[in-house]
Amino acid sequence: MTGAGASSVTLAVENLAAARGLRVLFEGLNFSLSAGESLELRGANGSGKSTLLRILAGLTRQHAGEVRYSGAGPGAGEEAGRHFLGHLDAVKPSETAIEQARFWARYFGRPVAEADAAMKRVGLSSRNAVPGRGLSAGQKRRLALTRLLIEPRPVWLLDEPTAALDTEGRTLVGQLVAEHRARGGMVIAAVHGEGFAGSRVLDISELKAKAGRT
Repeated sequence: MTGAGASSVTLAVENLAAARGLRVLFEGLNFSLSAGESLELRGANGSGKSTLLRILAGLTRQHAGEVRYSGAGPGAGEEAGRHFLGHLDAVKPSETAIEQARFWARYFGRPVAEADAAMKRVGLSSRNAVPGRGLSAGQKRRLALTRLLIEPRPVWLLDEPTAALDTEGRTLVGQLVAEHRARGGMVIAAVHGEGFAGSRVLDISELKAKAGRT
């Protein structure tokens, strides 16, 4: 399976603010991240972790501030250089697991062999013929993870990637993150509980308190 490539993408966030309706979730957020680094987003539910990920993915507009990607590597500095894995696993109930993985391979313009290899890596080869409705919540999350492996992109934006996974599944996510970083990839993930080795931490709840807004 192809890796993320020799990426040297960087991210700069300056004076970023996000709002939901009339309520400011956070403001004055500044940080930078380089190739090979990971950042854990922590904080109470509703503090803005998912919103921040969506802003970084280009799916939601910020209230203020700037987000800048730059560097070299596959898709660096472009929306095509980012993978966003949200709460919803986007698993179709009537299609088999392998059909769905192969759909993503075709969608990304990759060989179907990439889908087969990804299914093996996430431990779903034995469930190839099972329709989405027959997969457990953890298996659906594993199926969603195949998209990260099928299409190499330097930036992974992950919203609670270990949700619904057992101990083995959580270990797998940790391994995938470590391998992606070793290839020069960048990871930003909203997490609860155990995080990733060597990762920086940003507590959104503390940022909100400093902002002094409700």
